[in-house]
Amino acid sequence: MSSLTSFVRLSNEKATLIFDCQGRMPKVIYYGAPLSDSTTPEMLSVLNTRQEAKCAPVIEPPITLVPTHGDGWTGQPGLEVSGDADQWSAGFSLTEINEDAQSVAFVSEDARRGMRLITTVELDNKTSVVKYVSRLENSGETPLNLGYLNAASLPLPTSVSKIKTFEGRWSAEFQTKDHDLFFGSYVRENRRGKTSHDTFPGLIAFPQGTGELNGECYGYHLGASANHKLRAELMADGRSYVQFGELLFPGEVVLNAGESYTSPVLYTGYGCEGFSSLSQQFHNFIRSNVLNHSAESKPRPVHYNTWEGIYFDHNEDELKALADKVAPLGIERFVLDDGWFKGRRNDKAGLGDWFVDEAIYPKGLDGLIDHVTGLGMEFGIWFEPEMVNPDSDLYRAHPEWALQTENNPHVPFRNQYVLDLTNPEVVEYLYKVITDVLKAYPKISYIKWDMNRDVNHPGNLHGKPAMHGQMAALYSLIDRVKAAKPGIEIESCCSGGGRVDLGILPHTDRFWTSDSNDALDRLYIQRGCSYFFPSEVMGAHVGPRDCHITGRHLPIEIRSAVALFGHMGIEMDPRELTDHEQSVLTDAISLYKKYRHITHGGDLFRMDDDGMNVKFGYVSKDKQEGIFAYNSVMETVRTTPNRFYFAGLDANKQYTIERVWPEKLKEYTPSILQQTEGQVFSGEVLMKYGMQLPVLFPQTALIYTVKAV
Repeated sequence: MSSLTSFVRLSNEKATLIFDCQGRMPKVIYYGAPLSDSTTPEMLSVLNTRQEAKCAPVIEPPITLVPTHGDGWTGQPGLEVSGDADQWSAGFSLTEINEDAQSVAFVSEDARRGMRLITTVELDNKTSVVKYVSRLENSGETPLNLGYLNAASLPLPTSVSKIKTFEGRWSAEFQTKDHDLFFGSYVRENRRGKTSHDTFPGLIAFPQGTGELNGECYGYHLGASANHKLRAELMADGRSYVQFGELLFPGEVVLNAGESYTSPVLYTGYGCEGFSSLSQQFHNFIRSNVLNHSAESKPRPVHYNTWEGIYFDHNEDELKALADKVAPLGIERFVLDDGWFKGRRNDKAGLGDWFVDEAIYPKGLDGLIDHVTGLGMEFGIWFEPEMVNPDSDLYRAHPEWALQTENNPHVPFRNQYVLDLTNPEVVEYLYKVITDVLKAYPKISYIKWDMNRDVNHPGNLHGKPAMHGQMAALYSLIDRVKAAKPGIEIESCCSGGGRVDLGILPHTDRFWTSDSNDALDRLYIQRGCSYFFPSEVMGAHVGPRDCHITGRHLPIEIRSAVALFGHMGIEMDPRELTDHEQSVLTDAISLYKKYRHITHGGDLFRMDDDGMNVKFGYVSKDKQEGIFAYNSVMETVRTTPNRFYFAGLDANKQYTIERVWPEKLKEYTPSILQQTEGQVFSGEVLMKYGMQLPVLFPQTALIYTVKAV
């Protein structure tokens, strides 16, 4: 159906989205809490009336979905394009509006300059999440040089005064930072060739006073796995907007006649009861629309990953001994990390030569795999397909297969280069060597797919920037591998959390959230990640007693408690475990299995950060049960800590409380811990009055469960 209505309205039980289509191009005039039918778009349009200001345009250029120079727009254009004439000044007119129940496609044309622009918008049926995608088509006869096309430019409500952004580095991803929405632009641009550890493509906009459990907020995330840019701008006229799109290098996208470019997807969400309610919308959307299995269809298995246990020191007998050691702990999947393939004794050689190293495994991997699966565990294996070491047979045979730019030396980075996936020969080689391993060892059911360096010279064989084509080829390669081995699961790892986004997740099953297994670091890394992503995709491992990255010495209780609230695993030499640590770890894995149906299927409620502890909980959808964590990071500055306020419960239900972690806790004097066990409390009192916390040492975690009676 095609029409040119004045307004388009998409609505469900969680949100209403309204577009004004009376001008040349569509613009959002409302996105937020559901509006009743008694509130019409015409009312909003009238109340949105702006007048001519002094020394200002008579007609103010609107914040359309793709604002352009042709509109007279003086903010950041949503489209940057050039050609052999004046294509840079493209100005589009809406020609079609194609609607169905929960989506709309706006089709616009600039016939004079030979361009067609389509922005597709889809409101999820059950959540407030909206997807925006823009596509530019060259309907002319001469090439178009595309510099930028935003997925969407979206106005911010006038109530918004702050933004929450995501920063970090390797081993310290997803650090949040709140900023005032200032006069000018907050801009983040990423050119690393991966989503990056430091510039996650997302932000949250909110009014002053919004917290984890109260107030409105708006979330934005671009599903882009490589270069991207985002902007939040407060203009001189008082309007503000956000804009997200892929960052393209000069000459990276040239559209010949009949060709088109499609932006990554921009995902937006709305929460009416704090940041936690916004996270719940994204989590529910991902669970329903992105993930291949749920907490009910296939629980996330507990991992053992060999990396921090043995690194490159592979020995079949020792690996079998590790398997014997971890299986009784309750491990369900054994992942053989880096070091199994030809010439790989360190990180200086071997990448690209994906053949089992006969010097270490003279009889292949069958003996190890059969031993692991015989103990009741699944078997997984590590690949880094996009990379090549100069010291490898592959590079010696095909140096031209690496991304590079002529006369510019490679930037040294982990002794490796990046392969050019825009070259079909490279992709076919990788597909063959990966699937050959999977065919030779059909019991492999999991791949940890790593990517361990920036792309500093992203030039392909033709000397053109390659990252846009590189990502399309990567997604296609992963999909082909999955199709060749139905049921195989793939983890997106990028030196930890360097490629965590909704561009890669539809093709994979899990993220390695960070290379840091330090429990105190992980509390904040996992907290930051949880704003957009549910816990079941956040790989979370119990690391060594002395963290290999930070050097911090942490007790097994806190290490286990933090890993419980992601996709749990262990990553250490299990032979270092004392009897006490082994007992605690076994209990933790058992607890994870008992409650993963809630942590991987329930609603997350984070509590506001006071700088001394990290508090959160998960509650089942029917509010019958929940599990809550209090993690002491710093000693309280008062003699006793504050109260712990539960969240997400049914105020009218009665609940029993049980402390399930740790089993033993040494205390200075008797405390509330002896008073609450097995007692019944109303949901109302637990949420509104809260529970006094005991005096704890720093680096102590308490985990409580609540159950309706």
